[in-house]
Amino acid sequence: MAHTVFCVRYKKEMEGLDEPPFDSEFGQKIYKNVSKAAWSEWVDRQKMLLNEYRLQPWTPQAQQFLVEQMEQFFFGEGSALPQEYVPPTQ
Repeated sequence: MAHTVFCVRYKKEMEGLDEPPFDSEFGQKIYKNVSKAAWSEWVDRQKMLLNEYRLQPWTPQAQQFLVEQMEQFFFGEGSALPQEYVPPTQ
């Protein structure tokens, strides 16, 4: 049986993640409140942030920045796009 959650992003019951994304309290919070679809959105947003800000994901500063952005994306007002960001054309 699939793990379901009331997704904080979509505001409805949806399929949840298969397991917590991190071994921490924050990882548990995401596991209990974020759907697979919303997590997929975050992965795309995270890639964009890494590229636009030229972040090195192994550095503590980049990791802290991404956690702050993730907190805002799911549980706050939403993470802001970089000022210079131009969405790709299809």
